[in-house]
Amino acid sequence: MDAFAYDLHIHTALSPCGDEDMTPNNIANMAYLKGLDVIAVTDHNSCRNVSAVQKCGANAGVTVIPGMEVETSEEVHMVCLFKSLDDAYEMEEYVLSHLPEIKNKPEIFGRQLVMDENDQITDIKENLLITATTLSVYDVFGAAKRIGAVVFPAHIDKQSYSIISNLGFIPPELKFKLAEIKDKSKKDEIVKKHRLENVKILHNSDAHYLENIAERENFLHAKGRDLQSFFDCLI
Repeated sequence: MDAFAYDLHIHTALSPCGDEDMTPNNIANMAYLKGLDVIAVTDHNSCRNVSAVQKCGANAGVTVIPGMEVETSEEVHMVCLFKSLDDAYEMEEYVLSHLPEIKNKPEIFGRQLVMDENDQITDIKENLLITATTLSVYDVFGAAKRIGAVVFPAHIDKQSYSIISNLGFIPPELKFKLAEIKDKSKKDEIVKKHRLENVKILHNSDAHYLENIAERENFLHAKGRDLQSFFDCLI
């Protein structure tokens, strides 16, 4: 088993809160410059920039996992990682069918840009992506599992949009195998308090700006750097 540096929670310019410099080429090349081996693109309630980042990642020697950060009806953020683009698009269709039709106000939230592998804008999404869906935590977990995705609660140490801050606990019946903690100094306290000793803890950047993409300091141990090997080590 080899060690691979990861960052499995990165936003592109499709997320309105993401900087417009978060283009496919910029993300892939910054990940390369920072020494990362594998990243995941996890925009809010959509995965339309994954394909372009994957193409750029292939040129940079960085594996790119398709992903999406779904906001539940409880305003909990959950990250879903997929084995293929087809699986990601299937989940996206389900999520968008439960996303309220609220027109984005780019002057307030930012533009929602879909780009190709040359960083050219191919579409601008009009429906606001950073809002809660009508799907519960249980709905998102179940749908992701049916597709064969890996799903975990995002930034459980944050005071907003986290499963702990919003629900007060992590439902044991969901049996998460992974959870994300941003602040490493809080890991031991949170693991003990919420009985996560058997849960693999990930430390991701949740980057919305290029400079916030993780450094080469967090590692997965996998047999290879292909998508299947990374999924095998996550589950």
